[in-house]
Amino acid sequence: MRANNPHPDLDPATRETVGHAMGRLPSGLFVLTAAQDDSRMGIIVSFVQQACLNPPMVTVAIAKGRPIMPLISESRQFGLCQLADNDRLMVRKFAKFNDAAVTEDPFLGFELLHGTLTHLPILANTMSYLECELVSHMDIEGDHDLFVGAVRGGALREKKLQPHVHLRDSGQDY
Repeated sequence: MRANNPHPDLDPATRETVGHAMGRLPSGLFVLTAAQDDSRMGIIVSFVQQACLNPPMVTVAIAKGRPIMPLISESRQFGLCQLADNDRLMVRKFAKFNDAAVTEDPFLGFELLHGTLTHLPILANTMSYLECELVSHMDIEGDHDLFVGAVRGGALREKKLQPHVHLRDSGQDY
């Protein structure tokens, strides 16, 4: 990827057309969690996808420079807490932690599950969660890095809730 032109192969008209098509690719909303020593963090992510059936694996794309990336790389694990379609509180709370300048503990005031396999911060009041062991971290020559996790634990906690489905006007921004 060239810094001065993030889409070197697309002319402006094609970029706009492709952006509208990519924006209609559905994604969910998740709180991505990680912890290492006394540090813990959670941020909102939407680029999450199941990658394998056996063993079960997921991919998460994280924008370069997000402060959670070193925690995942050092601990070699991460959690995913799936948000329900009406969960505005967690979206507002965890969206601000994409900024490295925010240093408060994002989990204060939220109930966490205890006794999980990985001992990651897992939010109790989410629709479902996955605990993942990092198996690969790839710089894919774009504005995001790709993390692949082998699922080691998890549960569907609220069967009656519907997942938040995120569609965008354009696949060129969030």
